[in-house]
Amino acid sequence: MADRIELTLAHSPDSDDLVMWWPLTGMHGPDGTSVAGDDGVPAVASVRFAFRTLPEDVQVLNRRAIERSDLDITAISAHAYPHLCNRYRITACGASMGEGYGPKLVCKADSPLASLAEAMAADPVVAVPGVHTTAALTLSILADDLTPGHRPRMQEMLFSEIPGAVAQGEFAVGLLIHEAQLTFEQMGLRVLVDLGAAWGERTGGPLPLGLNVVRRDLDERFGTGSLAEVARLLDASVAHAAANREASKRFLRLHAEGREEWLDDALVDRYLDMYVSAMSVDMGSAGREALAKLFGEATRLGLAPDAGELDVIGGALGES
Repeated sequence: MADRIELTLAHSPDSDDLVMWWPLTGMHGPDGTSVAGDDGVPAVASVRFAFRTLPEDVQVLNRRAIERSDLDITAISAHAYPHLCNRYRITACGASMGEGYGPKLVCKADSPLASLAEAMAADPVVAVPGVHTTAALTLSILADDLTPGHRPRMQEMLFSEIPGAVAQGEFAVGLLIHEAQLTFEQMGLRVLVDLGAAWGERTGGPLPLGLNVVRRDLDERFGTGSLAEVARLLDASVAHAAANREASKRFLRLHAEGREEWLDDALVDRYLDMYVSAMSVDMGSAGREALAKLFGEATRLGLAPDAGELDVIGGALGES
């Protein structure tokens, strides 16, 4: 299989994205070498395609997909999709859905703020993990519900730096994503609003957070059927990772340098339960409906261009 076509598969560095793709690359350490007890053969193998993973901050991936569109497969925020829908298709697998929970707007524990309404009335600069993240979009939609036309002032920061910036008083409020959603209390922070819970109350459905997308031109580049074949491989990888939780946690432990939270078995289980769920394996009709609602609201408020007809490949519903 030395002559296989190599595709770049970019993902965010949080645990749910990381574990979804190890079945395509094999159980390996940070240096790429296989580990003891593993032969290095991917659990989900392809005769035609090989996958090179690229971990990167989600806002960096959002901008790269919007501005360059050079990655074959990439994680993006759902908010970013309308900006690149003519170049990428959504895969039915690999999504992160907030099913009654999601990004959190937090403040210091001793802050006088008591609600989203108070925070928006105070009009602070909000530390956000990227203006194209769904967290930022959802905050804008909820703020508009309170005061039509109001747009929160936002400052982009690396997601991992936001908890500390709020705890140190650099910002009165900040939006937390990834594992920080579970560890913020240890830094003396408290929740003003859980955006996923608020969105669920507003719409009755989950909040689409992250998506996996694949370039539309794979058939043109590599032959008819290539796009559908890659989608099937991606489906199989996420399904295998979800069904083999202990192996997925083992992969995280191998890559845990600088991420002590990945050594906390209970915390990892809790996070993977949230974001490598059945809807990550296949978003199904509920995921599609949730995306349509989010994109519709974003377009209505002028927060994103019209994404057009929803375009999803793979999964049980079988769009191709």
